[in-house]
Amino acid sequence: MSRSGSARPKIDPELVGFGTVVKRFRESAGVKQGELAELVNVARSYISHVECGRTKCRRDFAERVDGTLKADGKITEAWDDLLEQIKQVRYPTHFVAFPKAEASADQLRVYENYLVYGLFQTEAYARVLLVDDDAVATRMRRQELLSRKPRPMISLVMEESVLYRQVGSKEVMREQLEYLIELSLREGIFLQIAPTAYYRGVRASFHIATQPDRSEISYVVKATGGEITRDPSELAKMSKVMHTLSAQALNTEDSRAFIRKVIEERWT
Repeated sequence: MSRSGSARPKIDPELVGFGTVVKRFRESAGVKQGELAELVNVARSYISHVECGRTKCRRDFAERVDGTLKADGKITEAWDDLLEQIKQVRYPTHFVAFPKAEASADQLRVYENYLVYGLFQTEAYARVLLVDDDAVATRMRRQELLSRKPRPMISLVMEESVLYRQVGSKEVMREQLEYLIELSLREGIFLQIAPTAYYRGVRASFHIATQPDRSEISYVVKATGGEITRDPSELAKMSKVMHTLSAQALNTEDSRAFIRKVIEERWT
């Protein structure tokens, strides 16, 4: 069998992210792919390819779809954001790809050993960490996927030291930990607290985003920023580490009880 016949087509997470926006507004409007294709004068397969991230459409197409679905500029805005990410020259493409991979994922697995996971941060907590209002606004926009339907399944293992590390005032910490408890009660969100200890193979915080086509991309936190990889061997190691962490961490119910205990003992 030829390589071209056996290889799976590469899916760009950034295009998938834009396609997800189009699909979400189309489904919210109760419009089928074929119906939208007729309304904007393209083939149904083209709509499918855009939504699956298999092709990059023109801006005028994004504008037509935006108007047809009454998306109030959101689809066009998503296209502009996509273009800026593609044109980004200060960082390698793989660096800027992860937020898109996160947005289009149907499963997120995360280990955090220093700060609260970005998607789970309150605005007050984030404001202490970030340098300006634009950065805070960007982080809050990232969190919109928490209210998306369907949203990705999220499994977070967080080291207990994060709960004790003061970021801002006691009030900020109390609000943040109470929010973690609230999130942990939502369907599809699994939050576990890992006792501070040595775990074989664990050297830093990391995120793994699994796409609907089962491809994966990971982001590993480094002292100078972060590193992104799609290397199957590296992803396999991280998946193994995640299994170890989940097995040795407190279960979700005991984790909530532990967070409540820290709130009462440290932040009240």
